[in-house]
This record gives sequence, C-alpha cells and structure tokens, in this order.
Amino acid sequence: MLIGEVARRSGVSARMLRHYESLGLVRPSGRSGSGYREYSAKDIRRIFHIESLRSLGLSLREIGRALDDPGFTPSALVGDLIRQTSDRIAAETELLTRLRRIDAADPAGWEDVLQVVALLQALGSQSADARQRAALASVDRVPVPVEALVEAALSETEPNVAGALRWALAQSGEGGAELLAKGLGSPVAAVRKRAVQSLAAMPGGEATTHLRDALTNPDVEVRGCAALALGPRGVDETVPTLIDMIVAGRNDTEAADALSTLASDTATADQIATRLVDLLAHDTTEAPARGRLTQALAGIPGTTASRALVELSHDEDRAVALTAAYLLQLRDAR
Repeated sequence: MLIGEVARRSGVSARMLRHYESLGLVRPSGRSGSGYREYSAKDIRRIFHIESLRSLGLSLREIGRALDDPGFTPSALVGDLIRQTSDRIAAETELLTRLRRIDAADPAGWEDVLQVVALLQALGSQSADARQRAALASVDRVPVPVEALVEAALSETEPNVAGALRWALAQSGEGGAELLAKGLGSPVAAVRKRAVQSLAAMPGGEATTHLRDALTNPDVEVRGCAALALGPRGVDETVPTLIDMIVAGRNDTEAADALSTLASDTATADQIATRLVDLLAHDTTEAPARGRLTQALAGIPGTTASRALVELSHDEDRAVALTAAYLLQLRDAR
C-alpha cells in the first residue's frame, strides 16, 4: 500500500508519516518498481500503535522506546504520565479559579485587574503581615471576590490575620455566608471551627440561619460557637447548648452571659432558671458543674432564680452555699 492510501486510511498525513520514518518509528517494508514506499499490514498496525500511544501524551521518543525495547515495562511510564497530567490539571484549575475571581471583581480597567491580582497573591503569601494587609485592603480598594476571602479564612492559622479576614467577610455582604456554611461539614475540625467563627462575625439573616443549623452540628465546638453568637441575637433555641457548655465548663462565663441576654422577659427568664435548677438538683451533676450553674443564676432576673438562690444558700455543698449567699447579697444591693 502506497503512502497516499495509508494516509487516507489511517488519518495520518503523508507529511507526518515521512516524519515518523525520519525518526525511525516506521520503516516501510518495501519499495514499488517506481521507487515509492510500500507499507505492509504490519507497518499499518505499527502506525495505529503510534497514534494510540500519542493519544496518551507520550512523546515520539517515548513511543519509539515503548515499541522497540523488548524489556520495556509501561507501568513506570504510565505512572509518570499520571503525575504529569495531574500536575497540569491542578495548574490549569488554579489558573481558571484565579481568572474567574478576577472576572467576579468586575474590574473597570487593567489597573483594577492588576490590583485584584496583587491582592489575591498577597492573600496566599507566606507573610502573615502581607495576608493581613491584603484582607484589610480588600474592603477599601477593588473588592476581592468573596470566594477568595472565604478560602483564605478557612485556611488561616494566624489569629490576627484570621480576625482581619472575618472582618472583611462581614463587610462583604451576605454572599459569603453560604460558602462558609459548607466549611461546617469539613472533615477537618480546624476548618469547621474557622467556618463557624467567621459566620459568627457576619451580620444578617443568612448568617443567622446557618448558625441556627450549626446548633445541631456533630462538632461540640461548632455548636458552642454558634450558640454564643446566637444568644445575643435573641435566638432562644441556643438555651440547651449554652447550659450544656456551663455544665461542661466550656466557655461557661460567655455562655452564662448569653443566657442573661436571652432572659430579657419574665417568661424566658423563669424557663432558663427552671432548667438550671433542675440540673442543680440532679444526682449526676458533679460539684464543679453545680458551682458554675449557681453562678449562672446570678444573671437571670425574676423570682424563680431568686428563690433558687435562697434555697442554694443552705446547700450541703459549702462552696455552692457561699456562692448563692454572695449572689443574693448582690441582687439585694441592686
């Protein structure tokens, strides 16, 4: 079969077939009487093998080695190809993400584009100072897309930088709340904590909704942070979680303050006081927890809390009795 027919049947141009021949990849089996190259069925199979290997990303040099070296094993080469392809995809994905974020900033000109690029690079800097400056600058200059701020907030380990990022997110509107909420389901505890802390710093109904959902999160730290944020917002579903925090001694002072804020009307105050009293009377409540529950009653107004403190001032546990008596003095002095 002559080269023109081979090119037509194989889909490989005559020019490329000649290139393969010059590299020694294909050697036509013979020549016609007129001196034209003639390809055998074996030659054509080799051409198809070459094209198949090219489709995997192998260079022509690697293809020649694969086809001509009897001892060649493909596993190492295929492994290298997988790694190279993965690296290339990762690089292209990173570039695509950066381009989309620049587009989301809706730059008015190249100066704006360059500012966004500089801020995005600074957010990924090794320098904590550079990251903090970028977070603060993202509000005053060309806005950094909220996706970039969320990504940075969920990965930031430096407290000062994390605070700046949470502040920037709070200024960015409610667009970041949904993205932060996805972080609550992360398998990494630190990411879940950063997500709920960032949501707690955000105003607005969307953030509040996600914080309400976080009250049922399996992570006890997420639940606690959400409850501390929602208490001052008047969300009374936080009461059980806040009381659990007092019993466990986790941020118990902040939890007691949140309960005090929630106890703004008589009915709610009496309900909270009743819950605290029930736990104080429970046989399984340990002495340190009873002390913290007694202290929590100090911030709860109303007769239910006052009566409970009177009874506790005669408690068998001397520490509890002394605490209750002192708190009663403070209430009387008001």
